[in-house]
Amino acid sequence: MIVEKFPDRIIEIDQEQYLYFGGTAYLGLPTNKDFQDLVIKNILNWGTTYGSSRTANIKLKAYDEGEKFLASHISSESTVTISSGMLAGKLVIDLMKTQTDCFFHFNDTHNAIRIENSLPLFVNNKLNERLLDSKQEKIAILTDGVPSFETKPVDLSFLKQIPSHKEVTLILDESHSFGILGGNGAGIYSSIQYPVKRKIMVSSLGKAFGLTGGVIAADFGFINEIKEMETFTSAAGMNPAFVQTLSDAAEIYTLQHIKLLENLKYLDSILIQNNNIKFDKNYPLIYLSSKELVEKLKTEKIIIASFKYTKNAEPLNRIVITANHLKEDLDKLAAVLNS
Repeated sequence: MIVEKFPDRIIEIDQEQYLYFGGTAYLGLPTNKDFQDLVIKNILNWGTTYGSSRTANIKLKAYDEGEKFLASHISSESTVTISSGMLAGKLVIDLMKTQTDCFFHFNDTHNAIRIENSLPLFVNNKLNERLLDSKQEKIAILTDGVPSFETKPVDLSFLKQIPSHKEVTLILDESHSFGILGGNGAGIYSSIQYPVKRKIMVSSLGKAFGLTGGVIAADFGFINEIKEMETFTSAAGMNPAFVQTLSDAAEIYTLQHIKLLENLKYLDSILIQNNNIKFDKNYPLIYLSSKELVEKLKTEKIIIASFKYTKNAEPLNRIVITANHLKEDLDKLAAVLNS
């Protein structure tokens, strides 16, 4: 389906209007007038793009302000912005290759933080035996903040089982939890208190935060190492107008996050749970297991997200709730799901 206007809560297809429950604009920012005004103001000041290296002799104040805001919001020692969430993940993996003996991954971890020869974290529903053996080594564990097809944060309690002679780095992709979960949408990074040597967060900013770019959050030392990588120094940074907007829009993020939580609470109060849907009142994605339900929604003029994560996979069907949906939108959605 080709559309000619950004699909917010309403999408127009062949001159007909449908309710739209897709995309990833969880906080509803791309069409938010106050947010747009900030972006426009910052484009007028910082231009439409800045193609120079971040290590050039001219430094832009926008990066300092935006990255300080992100570090404060995430509760990390330091952050650095990157031109995309995918590149943020790849930079972290490339650096960790030089510091890691073995990688372990959850199933269906996003491609941004995948690496060849990584081992499965669990085998036959049990922790991989290599994590429990006597060998001293540096390991990295790769996971999404909320795993694919799930509606709750990843369970990291297994970290307590890994013996102390394994030096653990946790790499967390929060593209679908940053801006949504945690206090004020801070994500889950700061809440992870398990015994690891280092935790690293990567995230797209083009989803909840409404701006093309990505972020890496970690300790000062690791972020400084990222800034010294040739891939970082030879590439242009995230659009400085967008980075400045991150800082300027702090209050808008808070207000939109409250609206999102209110929508989820309301939907939870009217939705009857059944085996065809997976929903949690704290998370804005509803997964559908019934193809018939997808078609029924469409006949009721409701469009949801449907796509293949990999070439040969079955389509992933999910309903996305945003801060911009109205109660009457949620009433109509619930009426179809409840029937």
